[in-house]
Amino acid sequence: MRLPITIRHARLGSRDFKVIRPAGPVPHAVLVDHDRHLDAYLDEDAARWIGGLWVLAATSPRALIHLPIRGNKPPSRTLPEDATRRLDLVLLHHSLQFAPARWKELRHRLGAGLPRTVTLPGPELESDVEVDHEARHHRENRDLFHQHLHAETLFMTGSAKVFRETARHFLDVARNGPGYVPVHPNHPYFCTELHSNDGILGDAREIHIEYCDEWGS
Repeated sequence: MRLPITIRHARLGSRDFKVIRPAGPVPHAVLVDHDRHLDAYLDEDAARWIGGLWVLAATSPRALIHLPIRGNKPPSRTLPEDATRRLDLVLLHHSLQFAPARWKELRHRLGAGLPRTVTLPGPELESDVEVDHEARHHRENRDLFHQHLHAETLFMTGSAKVFRETARHFLDVARNGPGYVPVHPNHPYFCTELHSNDGILGDAREIHIEYCDEWGS
């Protein structure tokens, strides 16, 4: 999978930070804060993009992966009444030790983007990446997601392993959502989720991921 991206740099104190963004907009992606959980509404292209960015986060431990989507229009179908708080998304490796409270400052200091195209390794984009589900529930498991919310942005912090293993959720939506919806008119919702029972969430809320094929203009 080839992803056209931009790379931006900024300095905070004595540290230099690299921020990676898609080269163009990803319009049909909405992330909603529902207080107790989060909902992601995506079309095929957006689901594939986010799956790719998930893999990129696994292979880029020294970068923040930023998806600016909070200004996007929601899907055409009616959303729950509390779906008014929409968020941007940042993915980062836990070893980066970036403080989300400094995100607004970093964002304002970012320089012009340098265009690049990255090619992601094929095996890591397969939906059947081998997962040791039993090990996930061991007390010693540290491959967990943690979340912080700051400046209307959700920060997903995790290890390379947990990003790599969970990218399949978005890739499944991209592969299977378009074919599922037309043949299930009575229940046209193809979805998956990062669930609390999966052994991947530390200090983090569940994320419901749903395919949507109709979007407002």
